[in-house]
Amino acid sequence: MKKQAKAWLNSARDDLGVVEEIINRDDLTHMVAFHCQQAVEKSFKAVLEEYEQAVPRVHDLITLRHQIEKYIRLEVESDLLNQLNELYIDARYPSDFGLLPGGKPPKELAQKMHHLARKICETIEQS
Repeated sequence: MKKQAKAWLNSARDDLGVVEEIINRDDLTHMVAFHCQQAVEKSFKAVLEEYEQAVPRVHDLITLRHQIEKYIRLEVESDLLNQLNELYIDARYPSDFGLLPGGKPPKELAQKMHHLARKICETIEQS
């Protein structure tokens, strides 16, 4: 794997490491969700780096997923990816950080997001 692609994946792994430290905290589900979004975004950007494609300065997971589809096949639950996609906000206000439109995600949803982010990162790492 190319050096810059590895750097993106290492950063995604760092986000997953944060998640693993806080996944059992009921009060931090919004932070779990935010770091999962970041891990998926960085994993997708690793694919673009690996195939020497321009890495756009966007955070939209759906856009990034469409850009990597020709290079890697991912089995992803679209609804869950869409929910993760709603988490990134360009202007980060403390009250909104990592929140879904309805507020903090329930713990079960945060755990599903973690599973998805880990699966995506591992799949990309192994390809």
